[in-house]
Amino acid sequence: MRDLSALPTAHLHVHLESTVRPSTARDLADDHGVALPPRTPRHAGFGAFAEVNGAVRDCLRRPEDFVRVAREFCADQHADGVRYAEVTVTAAGHGERLGDPEMPLAAVLEGLAIGRAETGLEVQVLLDHPRRRSVERFRRTVELAARYRAQGVVGVGFAGAEDHPLAPFAEVVADAADAGLHLVHHAGETAGPASIREAIGVGRAERIGHGIRALEDPGLVTELRDRGIPLEVCPSSNVALGLVPGLAEHPLPALRDAGLVVTLSTDVPAETGWSLPAEYAAVREVHGWDDEALAELARTSVDASFAPEPVRRRLHAGIDAWLAGPA
Repeated sequence: MRDLSALPTAHLHVHLESTVRPSTARDLADDHGVALPPRTPRHAGFGAFAEVNGAVRDCLRRPEDFVRVAREFCADQHADGVRYAEVTVTAAGHGERLGDPEMPLAAVLEGLAIGRAETGLEVQVLLDHPRRRSVERFRRTVELAARYRAQGVVGVGFAGAEDHPLAPFAEVVADAADAGLHLVHHAGETAGPASIREAIGVGRAERIGHGIRALEDPGLVTELRDRGIPLEVCPSSNVALGLVPGLAEHPLPALRDAGLVVTLSTDVPAETGWSLPAEYAAVREVHGWDDEALAELARTSVDASFAPEPVRRRLHAGIDAWLAGPA
């Protein structure tokens, strides 16, 4: 079995605020007088996760805080064998909280640029918007993304509680598409197939964050397969948040067997304690996938990405070399 930390991977679904190193979170909490709840590898649902995540977000206040966590993100991802990442940031929320709409994103992009120069990691940014927040804030998110496209912001998407409908956002979704921004939404994670249908309909989703409940609707499976819409599957997160009983029960193999485009990501690695190589290792150990199947999973993640073509070619060459190397 080949070393999975040497497999060049693309990481498509990971939230920057949930990658902050525990040591960094403690440093920033001390600087700002924030009380951090204990981090555990498994949460009792979204409430406990939100408490921890909210406290970490509250530690990000100064430009240097955002620069630090973005730079460290690059170092940690590169150490895990990731060679291309699309990292999600709730930029408008930070800007609203801090009274400066531009600073958080500008500082994140500065940190990513430093990290890219230090590690060679190729990284682009997605801006997310919690569904429960206002249409106006989503509009600000889209406008912010459009202003920073040249600096590496490639898309926007909805996150958060899936019981909030997307219909009110339809006009701004159209504006985002017209601006050339990619659209990637969380769906089929905490809600059923109707959430995914809404994401690919009103939301014009090009990829689905999670999508693990797609199999409940055979017609939806057919549509996702025929349209080739990728799913960003994050097993450790699904288990940690109580959405799936355990890794052995995770629908990842069934999704692939149904002919769907399946990619592998971590979602919230600082909360679960799982790196991307650990996710691949679990697929190998729990589901019995051999190295050829894992390499194909890595290739699918590359093809589902918004990476420039030269980056895709380089990643494919690296995956081929990994598979051709000694086991």
